[in-house]
Order: sequence, then C-alpha cells, then structure tokens
Amino acid sequence: MTDFRPALIVVDLQEDFCPPNGSLAVSNGREITSLINKLLTFPFVIKIATKDWHPRDHVSFAANHEGRVAFEDVITIVNPYNASETYESRLWPVHCVQGTPGAELVPELQIGKFDMILEKGTDPRVEMYSPFYDPFTSPRVYDSGLARALRDKQVTDVYVVGLAADYCVKNAAVDAAKEGFKTYLIEECTRAVDPSGWLECKEGIEASGAKVVSFDGPEVYRVTTGK
Repeated sequence: MTDFRPALIVVDLQEDFCPPNGSLAVSNGREITSLINKLLTFPFVIKIATKDWHPRDHVSFAANHEGRVAFEDVITIVNPYNASETYESRLWPVHCVQGTPGAELVPELQIGKFDMILEKGTDPRVEMYSPFYDPFTSPRVYDSGLARALRDKQVTDVYVVGLAADYCVKNAAVDAAKEGFKTYLIEECTRAVDPSGWLECKEGIEASGAKVVSFDGPEVYRVTTGK
C-alpha cells in the first residue's frame, strides 16, 4: 500500500439542487460542474457520486408536516429505535424524489467516470445529510457502507465537493475525517444554501479535522502527481 491513495466524493450534484429549475436550487450551484469534471480526469483510486434519493414521504419535506414552512421551520426527529435520542432538523421543499427528473445527476457532469453512485436519504424516517450514515448513534438507523468501500480501496485521503457546502458536503467532510481519512473540501467546487454563514461553517468543518482547500492548492496538485 502506498502512502497516498486519494478518493473523490462528489456530493448530490443533482437537478433539484441546481438553477434554473431545481426545487431546492443552490445559487450558482450548476457552475461548479466544469471544475468537478476536471477533477474527474485526475487519478483518484475511486470516484464516487452521491445522490439524495428520497421517498415521497420523507421526514425532511415540509409538505409532509401540516402547517410547516420549508426553509423556515425545524422539526424534532426521533430515533425510531430509541425515543430518547433526537435531533433538530430544518425542513425543505420536496426534492430529489426517487425516479423523478429532479433526482438525476446534472447532465453536464461526466457521469461515466464514476466508479460508484451511492443513493442516500432513502429511509423516510431520518434525515441523512452525510453520505456515510444518519446522525443517530444509539443505535444507528442507516449506514450506506461508504466507509467500508473506501477502506476496501485502501484510501488514505478523501476529497469532497458538490452541493450543498453547508449541509451535505459539510457532513460528508466531517464524517470522512471522523472515520480517520485525511479529508479536504475543495472550496471552489461547492456552493452554500446560506452563503452568509459559510465562513462560520468553514470554521466548524476545520474544527472537525477536515481542511477547506483551494483547487489550485498543493493538496489538489498532489493528486495529479500521485505522491
């Protein structure tokens, strides 16, 4: 095993998260695709795309909670196996419903270069921003197997990009670092739902042990050399 075996995770670059027609469009979200396509030409040992792949009755949809408003309201989500474990979660418009056009990866993305496409958020009972697992721990409700897939490839370093920076991308980076991988979020290859809060969000990401880096920085250049 070499000392450097990088993986690329492209998080949720889907139609519903992109202008002009996405139900949960992130401002300027589509414009990151060209840089991500460039990353896809680099010699990562594994390249993974993730997709929100929600059932229509998903707990995160404001439409499934009478009187609640997307973006504005939060709900308490309870571990279905342990009522004492809960967390607060923001409500969203209906998005990325299984089998709908909004759930598809954007066509500009070079989808054929991925080794794996991982669907997440499939359990209607829990929110799952992270592509690794849901937030519950006692017990965990859903584990995607992503950490195991990375270890099977003897990955040492994980590079995270996609949408949205302050939700699913953040959680992907935090959990990759938690799993023991050296983790880098490439700033030019993501966009935030709430851009005004991005600076504070970055601080939280770096506090987890992940690093926010530049596309033109040495961390990304290292992938091109494989050293």
